Amino acid sequence: MAFIAILTVSDRASQGIYEDRGGPAAEDWLRRVITSPVTIHRQIVPDGRAEVAAALRHLADDLGADLILATGGTGPSPRDQTPEAMAEVIDRDFPGFGEQMRAASLREVPTAILSRQGAGTRGKCLIITLPGKPAAIATCLGAVFAAVPYCLDLLGASRIDTDPALCKAFRPGS
Repeated sequence: MAFIAILTVSDRASQGIYEDRGGPAAEDWLRRVITSPVTIHRQIVPDGRAEVAAALRHLADDLGADLILATGGTGPSPRDQTPEAMAEVIDRDFPGFGEQMRAASLREVPTAILSRQGAGTRGKCLIITLPGKPAAIATCLGAVFAAVPYCLDLLGASRIDTDPALCKAFRPGS
């Protein structure tokens, strides 16, 4: 069974000042699209490079996440340091994810060019950083998720399957 972690990055949500909407939106999207059994774990951390990097390491190394979706902290404000935290912990960068997510988002809002989402791997774990807004999360996941199951296969992570009516996962030869 695949283990997926959703990491919400937000100063206000981590302090209880603001309701986390990104984490629930990401979980709802995954539960609609993924048809295989999965365990989904949600966590909230404050913005900041050290806090986010520590959480990503813990989720990948200690909890054994196959996939981590980090939502928030990808914008241009000084506290938005999720991309820097991810760069600190990944083994390999996969820039095509960020390119595709920004391209899809730009069809909806001109400010998508300000977003710095991306993806990389840490061992067998794929980490994808996403914007914090629920609509943007859906747009970004819709733009890249067809490649995620095969990427996890190649990494040796747990298998996930998707509902082809919602997201046709691409696996060569199938």
